Amino acid sequence: MGFTVEQDCPQCGAPVELDEADHLLSCPYCNVKSFLFAPNYFRFVLPHKAPQEEIIYAPYLRFKGNVFFCKERSVGHRIVDITNLGVTLKGLPGTLGLRPQAMKMKFVTPDTEGSFLRFSLKASKILERAGRLSTGSSSESILHRAYIGETLSLIYLPLYVKNNRLFDAVLNRAITGLPGGRETLEPSINKNPRWQLTFMATLCPQCGWNLDGERDSVVLTCSNCKTAWEASKGKFIPVKYQFVPGQGENTVYLPFWKISANAQGVEINSFADFIRLTNQPRVIGKDWETEDMNFWTPAFKIRPKVFLHLSRQFTVSQKHFDTKETIPKKNLYPVTLPRGEAIQSMKVILAGSAVNKKNVFPHLPQIKFNIKDSVLVYLPFTERGYEMLQQQMQISINKNTLEFGRQL
Repeated sequence: MGFTVEQDCPQCGAPVELDEADHLLSCPYCNVKSFLFAPNYFRFVLPHKAPQEEIIYAPYLRFKGNVFFCKERSVGHRIVDITNLGVTLKGLPGTLGLRPQAMKMKFVTPDTEGSFLRFSLKASKILERAGRLSTGSSSESILHRAYIGETLSLIYLPLYVKNNRLFDAVLNRAITGLPGGRETLEPSINKNPRWQLTFMATLCPQCGWNLDGERDSVVLTCSNCKTAWEASKGKFIPVKYQFVPGQGENTVYLPFWKISANAQGVEINSFADFIRLTNQPRVIGKDWETEDMNFWTPAFKIRPKVFLHLSRQFTVSQKHFDTKETIPKKNLYPVTLPRGEAIQSMKVILAGSAVNKKNVFPHLPQIKFNIKDSVLVYLPFTERGYEMLQQQMQISINKNTLEFGRQL
């Protein structure tokens, strides 16, 4: 379950409500669109009921997404949704529970009044905890974990100190004693955080035209100069893309990442190497020996089981589509999975594709990929009842699964 964020339009100041996964702020009053960007994490504050007190905010790391784990003989997955306290301060609740879902939050900005306790735990350790929750109590060793399609943010719980006690400023209720008073917290306060939420104008860097995208898009497209863009370090950078022309007016174009790579730790320098290593029941063609190995993944969030199934099907088939370097004028499904997360999934795809597990699984901890190229490919799908059918390969996706994926 996601949460709601209130944000004023940077152009006219009107209030706008966003979902936690939204990147595109579209103001219903002045019609201006802005792309939201923040380095590392989005940071949110819960509203408090203590306007007369000096507020101190405690950080909680929020993780929601798919966790994939490779055991000794299988690939597992689970959807995980947790918040975890990010400071070592006794007495604070270990999790925020349902508060983020029940209350409307705001982004942390330089104008947010109050002090912030330093996020002192390692995010990697909290993610490991999320990974352990996903694997259950199995005695099998975990050879690899990957976090795909995740929402990672910091949520701050408002507190205040009064009469040597620490109070929850949401409930105005004492939660623990603080014998040393506020001075006890001073060493943990981030003195000058300088956190900045950037509102990027959604104008094409190449031609100045308005960029197109939906609220949760991580790649925006320009219909004027036929380009695609993703945000990095506060600016838009170009994305290589192709599209496969479809047939019929009801064609919908779903995006996929095609990642070309070699592997170290096992020998994958060509598609033929991949087929041999994973022991696929296919006759290896002579041209496969010199053909680059391409890993395919959906460029949209979807249930982990479906994500792995689609990635395996497209990667093993290595279908050669007739592509064009342009963008369809309509019916583009939004790109909601960044390229970086597609790259993180490659080891899971390799493990999930292996027919003979012994050839791959023992090597998973040592495998590293050398990325040669990446392309965003829009593939044509036809709506048929409750299914979306890929026109060239006849692979189907349930439409309800697509819709659920946008809530992940």
